[in-house]
Amino acid sequence: MNPIDREDIHIISRHSNLGKENVAGLLQANVYNNRGAWQKFLQLFFITLGIGFTVAGIIFFFAYNWASLHKFAKIGLVEALILITMGLVFIPKLNTNTRNIILTGAAALVGVLFAVFGQVYQTGANAYDFFLAWVIFITLWTLVSNFAPLWLLYLLLVNTTIVLYAQQVAKNWEGIYVMTLLFMINTVMLVAFTVLSRYKKELHAPGWFLNTIALAATTFATIGMVTAVFDEGSGASGLLILFTLPAFASGIWYGLKYRKLFYLSIIPLSIIIIFSALLMEMSGDESMLLLVCLFIIGSVTGVIKGLIALQRKWVLETHVATADQHKINENEK
Repeated sequence: MNPIDREDIHIISRHSNLGKENVAGLLQANVYNNRGAWQKFLQLFFITLGIGFTVAGIIFFFAYNWASLHKFAKIGLVEALILITMGLVFIPKLNTNTRNIILTGAAALVGVLFAVFGQVYQTGANAYDFFLAWVIFITLWTLVSNFAPLWLLYLLLVNTTIVLYAQQVAKNWEGIYVMTLLFMINTVMLVAFTVLSRYKKELHAPGWFLNTIALAATTFATIGMVTAVFDEGSGASGLLILFTLPAFASGIWYGLKYRKLFYLSIIPLSIIIIFSALLMEMSGDESMLLLVCLFIIGSVTGVIKGLIALQRKWVLETHVATADQHKINENEK
């Protein structure tokens, strides 16, 4: 059962015989943050902010002093910073979150190192080589740390590498094929993280991380499908449709089963965009434009009303389950 929030507790208090002390206890346990939670948040926030400003400062330092630095000094400084950062990771007194944040900063410095190396020696390599090397050299850190922000950086680099490779090397790849590849990769990663989070508590992935990957996968699928609508001669359209239909159906099923409104929002929105593109492809005159506008307004309104109804239904079921559990506890006492 999903944890109850402030609104659930207020509704329960209005429709039950819970006293003020019980309501206050529920709010304290499920809604309010205690002193320890705030201390932990501020600690992680300032550490993250400090490492982010440090990496940004290093980049600006090289940009400002580039002409006056010797090439060995440029590379040596970045390597020394990476070694120092990695040395901090092995300090025994650091907790896991702090260690992972520092490791994420070191992963960002790896990109700075490759950028400096490319500028010093003017390797002439394609941009995708830079991102590919960055991905390869932080893969082990990403797997070992199992830290969501580092995984997000890793997936961003993977997607960027594929896009740049298609633009600079595989120029014969169709745009639909690239979108299909990106959609498949992000969908596979989303499924993998979701399954591991559900069955391996030590590999739990936060909700914002899963939602970000789901949004990326849905965006790639939407762009690919809209492109396929206006480019009927593409041979990759069938492959994209073959993967998109079961993926969207699975996303709707998962959202209904596990009460994930985010999936039930982005997938219908994607379908609305795709269907609107189909209507526009059929005819581009003013009457069709008006029909598309009316369709978007009506369909979005219907989706919102459906989501509100689902939310109310789930809240009611939560209230009933909470009330039943409260009765059981009272009987046991």
